[in-house]
Amino acid sequence: MRHRIVKKQYNTHHCHVCGLSNRSGLHARFYELENGDVAGVFVPQPDHQGYPGRLHGGIAASLLDEAIARTANVAQPDIWAVTVELDVRYRRPVPMDAEVKAVGSLTRDTRRLFEGRGVILLPDGEVAVEATGKFMKLPFSAIADLDLSHTDWQPDDPEGQRTEIEIPEEKP
Repeated sequence: MRHRIVKKQYNTHHCHVCGLSNRSGLHARFYELENGDVAGVFVPQPDHQGYPGRLHGGIAASLLDEAIARTANVAQPDIWAVTVELDVRYRRPVPMDAEVKAVGSLTRDTRRLFEGRGVILLPDGEVAVEATGKFMKLPFSAIADLDLSHTDWQPDDPEGQRTEIEIPEEKP
């Protein structure tokens, strides 16, 4: 199913998940979708392997953690998320031979916390990995000492401004 991209979320240089300069990182890109979800996309490299030909489970969990956490920024751009709890369920192996897509959704939002769900879907729509998480809302100044106007936080899109993303329909 094709989803319209509303906004490309920012990347940084050294984050393990979205860092563009992190040699062993995922170099994932995140997109806000018209329905309020966030889609994360990355292409696995040999360093991301667990068992031969399979994505490492910790990498899958990291991608889902980031996809869910970034849903807070859709409605509240000045809010950042710190993971309080993440519950991951592995259903199927994630192959290394294709782009991996994770979708994060906000499921509950309170003044101090929010909760979300994320899935990594296989091309046929089967859920390979799913996670639910609880996150604390904080201003960025409470998380890191960095000037966000600095070029380390930027909307990089090497694909040339994607306007849509194909995400398979999730099978029940």
